[in-house]
Amino acid sequence: MGLKRSLDSLKKCLKWLNKRFGVGMTNDATDNGIDTWEPIIGLEVHVELNTKSKLFSRAPNRFGDEPNTNISVNCTGQPGALPVLNREAVKKAVQFGLAVDAEINKRSRFDRKSYFYPDSPRNFQITQFDEPIVIGGEVYAEIDGELKHFKIHHAHLEDDAGMLKHFSTFAGVDDNRAGVPLIEIVSEPCIRSAKEATAYVQALKAILEYIDASDCNMEEGSLRMDTNISVRKVGETGLRNKIEIKNMNSFTNMEMAIDAEIKRQIEEYTTHADKDPKTIIAQSTCRWDPATKSIVVMRSKEDADDYRYYPEGDIPPVALTQDYIEEIKGTLPELPLAKKQRYINDLKLSSYAAGTLTSNKKTAEYFEEALKSCNNAQAVCNWITVEFAGRLKDTGKTLIDVGITPEHIAKLVNLIDSNKITGKIAKSVADDMVSTLGKDPEEIIAANQDYQPQNDPKEIEALIDQVLAQNANSIADFKAGKDRAFGFLVGQVMKLSRGKASPQVVNDLLRQKLEN
Repeated sequence: MGLKRSLDSLKKCLKWLNKRFGVGMTNDATDNGIDTWEPIIGLEVHVELNTKSKLFSRAPNRFGDEPNTNISVNCTGQPGALPVLNREAVKKAVQFGLAVDAEINKRSRFDRKSYFYPDSPRNFQITQFDEPIVIGGEVYAEIDGELKHFKIHHAHLEDDAGMLKHFSTFAGVDDNRAGVPLIEIVSEPCIRSAKEATAYVQALKAILEYIDASDCNMEEGSLRMDTNISVRKVGETGLRNKIEIKNMNSFTNMEMAIDAEIKRQIEEYTTHADKDPKTIIAQSTCRWDPATKSIVVMRSKEDADDYRYYPEGDIPPVALTQDYIEEIKGTLPELPLAKKQRYINDLKLSSYAAGTLTSNKKTAEYFEEALKSCNNAQAVCNWITVEFAGRLKDTGKTLIDVGITPEHIAKLVNLIDSNKITGKIAKSVADDMVSTLGKDPEEIIAANQDYQPQNDPKEIEALIDQVLAQNANSIADFKAGKDRAFGFLVGQVMKLSRGKASPQVVNDLLRQKLEN
């Protein structure tokens, strides 16, 4: 006991030294971990809208074309070019606002945000600073089985910048992306971990896909995240200086960047505990380097004044009527959270399975198309999200990508449910459906003698007799009331039949023989 008290005293002393002078137990979880520090995270999510043309010109909004082919005098900032607002972009912004239960600003307007960079042909961006089109809103996401809600501060329309393309000896500017319509969704600083940040953006992504506002293709840059990160002591109410990490288009990179920055800030505050917190972390704009897995400072953090915002004089304010808003509200589809709840309540799917299906619009549509030909929702879900997903995992593709139709999935489940094939045969048929894409499961079964189910009671009875003759101990166990013995005997019969015997026939005949 004396030794324990001495160790406890030493530990308290080291903690005090660490807190006072930044030495000693710098990695102790109670001093620089989540126990005493609270991350404060806000996200700015930039989403390219899938309109046919750009936000202020008729130039095509299309990815992947030759550089500088989808441009106009507006996109390239030619003198005297006048912007004309894209009506469809406004509609998609309103759809998003309604989908997250936000207030739609009936009068919004555009501003000029000045900055000088090669990817900005006009040397300013047209955005909404003072009067955004969407105010407030909430997004719900499930994290470790718990439903959490995240608050949106606002969302506004703006046009995208061009792209710098770097080559071995020079860099070029591609203005194809310049002028592409964006909505920037700004959260409240209500996110507390990297996992929560990912869940929030994934929920946003699903909503945007369901309302068909964007394809949200992160590899093509259709959805990008800026993270604002600070930490504070648990119990503090104010906000400390924040670090912004720009332009991430990967959930993995975003999580690594957030975790690394949280750890760095906590270590800085812990190491320099005797200094004024305002002098320890300097507000700055950074980028995440995936190669070195580190944060690189780009510049000191700008304030709004640095951008010299002023009203856009060439675009009149956007005026919306309540009738227009109500008309759009009436066209909203069933949204991911409502669909998930319906799958749980009506189709009796687990929360996890329902979430897996509804997190992707195309997967949910595929599932519902299969249900038109099959009423076993749980089995259809399992074959889509587990069986075929597992078989395609190494290819990086989905059922939709490879062209296996939902009708064929439904047919496979129906064949099992009608006892025309066994579950084991079905797994082999699924293997063949993946290797011979597009082939009907009934054709696969008809062409392979090994896939013909064994339903003849006399043939199955002979197999049962053979198993019973070899397993006298299991018969005795069954007679003694051990139910597991029956399952073992069934398994032996199925093994002997190479999985082809009808499980129902096996169960019925085996039970009759054992009871007699």
